[in-house]
Amino acid sequence: MRVALAGVLFAQPDYLLLDEPTNYLDLEGALWLESYLQKYPHTVIIISHDRGLLNRAVQGILHLDNRRLTYWQGGYDQFARQMTERRAVQAAEARKQEARRAHLQSFVDRFRYKASKAVQAQSRIKMLEKMAPISAPEDAAKMVFTFPEPEELSPPIVDMDGVSVGYGGGAVLRRLNLRIDQDDRIALLGRNGEGKSTLAKLLAGKLAPMGGTLNRHSRLRIGFFAQHQVEELHVEETPLQHVQRLRPAEHQSRLRARLAGFGLLADQAETVVGRLSGGQKARLSLLLATIDAPHLLILDEPTNHLDIESREALVEALTEYSGAVILVSHDMHLLSLVADRLWLVKGGAVTPYGEDLETYRAELLAGDDPVKDAPKTVEKARKIGRDEILALRSEVRRCEERLAKLADMRGKLQDRLADPGLYDEARKSDLAVWTAKFSELEAAEAKAEVLWLAAQEALEAAEGR
Repeated sequence: MRVALAGVLFAQPDYLLLDEPTNYLDLEGALWLESYLQKYPHTVIIISHDRGLLNRAVQGILHLDNRRLTYWQGGYDQFARQMTERRAVQAAEARKQEARRAHLQSFVDRFRYKASKAVQAQSRIKMLEKMAPISAPEDAAKMVFTFPEPEELSPPIVDMDGVSVGYGGGAVLRRLNLRIDQDDRIALLGRNGEGKSTLAKLLAGKLAPMGGTLNRHSRLRIGFFAQHQVEELHVEETPLQHVQRLRPAEHQSRLRARLAGFGLLADQAETVVGRLSGGQKARLSLLLATIDAPHLLILDEPTNHLDIESREALVEALTEYSGAVILVSHDMHLLSLVADRLWLVKGGAVTPYGEDLETYRAELLAGDDPVKDAPKTVEKARKIGRDEILALRSEVRRCEERLAKLADMRGKLQDRLADPGLYDEARKSDLAVWTAKFSELEAAEAKAEVLWLAAQEALEAAEGR
């Protein structure tokens, strides 16, 4: 995708047509493209389901509905608000007209053949004939994802101590000391090639550790979705046959209910996969990944083939899901609504990222140099146009959870540094590593405390108003 985009963009055409350009790009690539298109000097038409791209890189939306194109000024969120308002007005007008028609028809039915009222009846018949029908807007098809609920396990469900992982004898990630609990929602950040997918495969059990200790809960079930799995479905089989293979003893009505829970209704259930759309294939792959009610769900670019309605349905499903979620995605909207912890995969390490996604975005667009005023800018943006109280309370909770997890990490590091054997001459390098980690933790705690204080003050100010 990068090569294809480079070939098109290098020519800088007068008329640039892009069809889902962010699919198969990482978050960094998608943000770069968004920034580039904002400044593109010629005409651009984009087909995309990337809400962030449609909010920040376009001046208007061309909406295709019932074979008609309508142009709307502004980005996607503005378009969505205007569409909702327009549909509400159209529905109200349709109801009013239907009531008026019923009233006129009632008069006609009662007095049509009564001589003294015949003229008035004929007048009302003409009025009925002249009334241009107003159709109530059709409701958009509701997209759904229904994840089966796992039972609760005692924490942690995954615990790593000094783990390294890679391919063919070469480690990509080293000295991983990570913990996952069942209520975690973690987004993996980092450029392509840094090891996000490697970490996802390690967590999913598709790669074995090359060193260190990795403990999984004895009853842990893991669901894994990767973008390539959509292309590996059996194209000559139907979705029903796919789930029958995994659940041969289940009644067909139960299997069809499972498919319906992922938006694959009767027609799609009996259609061979080769004739399904990309979104339908993605929903089938998500069903197969979650059919065992996993306690840990790992999603590597789950939105590439999903339209905006399906992405919103996925957000709702993940919000209600009681298992842990690990997300790799270029969809900032999805990450911001689902993830409450951020891990940065960079330089062979995986570390907690103490800031939020908007700060990360600002740093990437600035070329990896933190923008001095980014936290203030983000805080200002956060307070505008939201249900302030609920959003700020949620932010305070996230900050408190982050501080609690950092405190837990501090306890573990202190236990390690209290080990007398660590101070032997032969283990000088290990001591340096753990001392450095403790310094990083203290810096992260200081940042987290600043963020918590800022969130607490903002909440108190909002509640005071």
